Amino acid sequence: MKTFLLGCGFALVPLFLQAQTDQLSQSEFQQLLQTVAEGWNEGNARKAADCFTPDAIYTEPPEKQKYVGRERLYRFFGGSAGQKTAMKMTWHHLIFDERTQVGSGEFTFEYGSSKVHGVTMLKITDGLISNWREYWYESDLDWEQFIGDNKF
Repeated sequence: MKTFLLGCGFALVPLFLQAQTDQLSQSEFQQLLQTVAEGWNEGNARKAADCFTPDAIYTEPPEKQKYVGRERLYRFFGGSAGQKTAMKMTWHHLIFDERTQVGSGEFTFEYGSSKVHGVTMLKITDGLISNWREYWYESDLDWEQFIGDNKF
């Protein structure tokens, strides 16, 4: 698999471009999700949205939130104007099955005064996120307090 850096605005955005049969490795999956987090943390909606396929589906079941398509996600992530309030995404654990190209991530996400801890399930297609399904719990606790004695 080859990784290319393409300019998008003033930032360099890694895009994972490969043949239809090429698949991401565990480390490439981690890099892809870290790029999403960097985009959100930097207020760079294009950087984050470019990690998704053109027809990606992003949901919080059972359709509490539903966004379809990279351009719709770009607008959801703040578009050219950016978000009015800073976002912060922190990944705690990332797990990826290279054979099925399905993974998950445990995270903390902060937006304004709101903080959530959650899990997202992801499907990777052609090196990009084609499906994102998230579940979360709002809490004022930091990550270490939230998980309590169940640390690993």
